[in-house]
Amino acid sequence: LCVPLPRYKSVVTPRRAAVAIAACWLVSLLVGLTPMLGWNNLSEARRTRQLNGSLITCQFETVISMEYMVYFNFFVWVLPPLLLMLLIYLEVFNLIRKQLNKKVSSGSGDPHKYYGKELKIAKSLALVLVLFALSWLPLHVLNCITLFCPSCRTPPILTYVAIFLTHGNSAMNPVVYAFRIKKFRTAFLHIWNQYFCCKRGKDAPDGTAAAEPGT
Repeated sequence: LCVPLPRYKSVVTPRRAAVAIAACWLVSLLVGLTPMLGWNNLSEARRTRQLNGSLITCQFETVISMEYMVYFNFFVWVLPPLLLMLLIYLEVFNLIRKQLNKKVSSGSGDPHKYYGKELKIAKSLALVLVLFALSWLPLHVLNCITLFCPSCRTPPILTYVAIFLTHGNSAMNPVVYAFRIKKFRTAFLHIWNQYFCCKRGKDAPDGTAAAEPGT
C-alpha cells in the first residue's frame, strides 16, 4: 500500500495498526486451528486401527491431512503472500537505488544518508523474508511430494528436520532484528538487563529510559 508521506501519520494511526495486527493473528489462528476443527485424518486413522487392531501412529503425515497442508495452507496462505512480498521488496530496492543514484542538489540536505538508512532496514526485513522461505519451503515441498506422489518415500529424518526448521524460524527473527536494527537491539538489551539480570537503565532510576524512543 503506497501512502504519501505527509498523510502517513493520519492514515496509519495506532488504532488502525492494532486492528491490522489483531486481524493477522485472528486469520493465523483460524488457519492454524483448521485441522482441530475437523480437517484431519482422525476418522481414517480410527478406521485403520479398527481394521488392523493396532494403535494410531502419532506422526505428522498420519495425523495431518496433506490436502489441507498443500491446497489450503501452502497454495493459499504461504506461497501467494511469499511471492507478493518478494515482488514488493524488489520494487522497494529498485526505488531506493534510484533515489541513491540521483544527483544531490545543493539545497536538498542529505538524502543519501536517509535512503541509505532505509536501504539497510529494507535489507534486514528482506533477510527475515528469505529466512522464512528457507525455513518453511522444505516442509511444504515434502508435503507436495507426499500428496502428488504417494508411491514416493521420503526419509523420516528429512520430515523431522523440515518440521524443526519451521519451529526454529520463530527464534530467528529476534536475532536478525537485534543484529541488524539498532532500536531493536537496544530494546532487547533493556529487556534482558531489567527482567533477566535485574539491572536498571543508567539514564533513569525506574529503568524505562534504557530503550530508544519508538522501540
